[in-house]
Amino acid sequence: MATVVVMPQLGNSVESCLIVSWQVKVGDEIAENAIVCEVETDKASMEVPASAGGTVLALLWDEGDDVPVKEPLLVVGAAGEDPKPALDAAGWAGKDGAGEAPATEAPAEDQPAEAQAEAAQPVERSAATGASSPRARNLAAANSLPMDAVAEGSGPGGRVIERDVKEALTSATGAAARAGAHGSGAQGTGIGGRVTTGDLAAAPAAEQPATAAPKTAVDADFPGPSESTQLKGIRKVISERMMHSLASSAQLTYTATAKAQGLLDLRKKLKNSDPALGMNGVTIGDLVGYAAVRAAAKNPTHNAHLADGVLTTFERVHMGFACDTPRGLLVPTVRNASLMSLREFSEISKKLANDAIEGSINPDLLGGATFTVSNLGGFGIESFTPLLNVPQTAILGVDAIFPRATINADGSVGAEQRIGLSLTADHRAIDGADAARFLQDLVRFIEAIDITVLG
Repeated sequence: MATVVVMPQLGNSVESCLIVSWQVKVGDEIAENAIVCEVETDKASMEVPASAGGTVLALLWDEGDDVPVKEPLLVVGAAGEDPKPALDAAGWAGKDGAGEAPATEAPAEDQPAEAQAEAAQPVERSAATGASSPRARNLAAANSLPMDAVAEGSGPGGRVIERDVKEALTSATGAAARAGAHGSGAQGTGIGGRVTTGDLAAAPAAEQPATAAPKTAVDADFPGPSESTQLKGIRKVISERMMHSLASSAQLTYTATAKAQGLLDLRKKLKNSDPALGMNGVTIGDLVGYAAVRAAAKNPTHNAHLADGVLTTFERVHMGFACDTPRGLLVPTVRNASLMSLREFSEISKKLANDAIEGSINPDLLGGATFTVSNLGGFGIESFTPLLNVPQTAILGVDAIFPRATINADGSVGAEQRIGLSLTADHRAIDGADAARFLQDLVRFIEAIDITVLG
């Protein structure tokens, strides 16, 4: 009997996965544990293995669909076997709950890619245009090109598609027609007196003006090449969460700077220390993050969640940190960061970052933070406004280290290295004075970093 392969539970907090791409098609012979598709959760990208081998009888979802965990994903069995009994036994009612039939045939591949892409779009028919795709009509309208100027379509069934309009736009007669449509003074047989390609073909050469008028029409290439991509997967989740963050909290950012020479000196000393100590890899970011954990532990309202009018403060600091990955922004969590030594904090942070970048991180480690740090100092950013990772009440932005002018004790002017700090706090839970006190504590911890790291 055929076997239904379901979407696995990829982490305790994962409720659904978006199909990025299918790695198999109907009719393929696959082995157990073969990769059948690539998926994205709201936190990571992963590959899904088959729980059984055989012939792929049906793919139940399309690329781009968001599939709940433990829902049927595809059916495998003997070649030619009907997948319906297995789906009925699994209680499958179709991806929209209406009992729709699954795709049991591979898609046609004998049409050009562009024709396939536009074939799925709604067809508009009229006496003037015949059949044309929306992209073709939009491009023609943007360049004031009548659809009847496109003599023949190259799409399925003679349908006019985007490339046909592009070819018409690049022709000399097409350019002239657009000039007429924009009011060159010529009268044509088209709608509103527009000049059509037929009018231009019938006009004697002697009637053409000796000197061309200055071009006023928009260039055929305007606005130039572009690409539109639907937000999906991690990018879509980031978009929704950032909008929710701003809409659901009262965010205010406070900035300060701290003397950074102590950071630079300690970093140099650790880098050159005995490798047996395991401290060579400690970075400036690790040192600032470690100081931020100490400041968050001392200021409970900053190490807190605010949801539904309830403020929950945490005794331990579980520090999230913004991580740039090929799939977008992820925020791994260093659990129990306030209980760690500097060495442990540095090592665990790096492992989490590497796992996030490689796409192998446990999704459960991408949540649960009580306080977050976002470090853009490596990009030379002097100040920015980080957005809260709600329901957290605070997030620290770490800026670049820059030399700043200072007045010495003897009245002379000098320069010192300073690091910028940008704290965003939810004003519903944290008043301005409380935020200022947090930054004062953080500045003290940073400027005395050699003592701070002693615990």
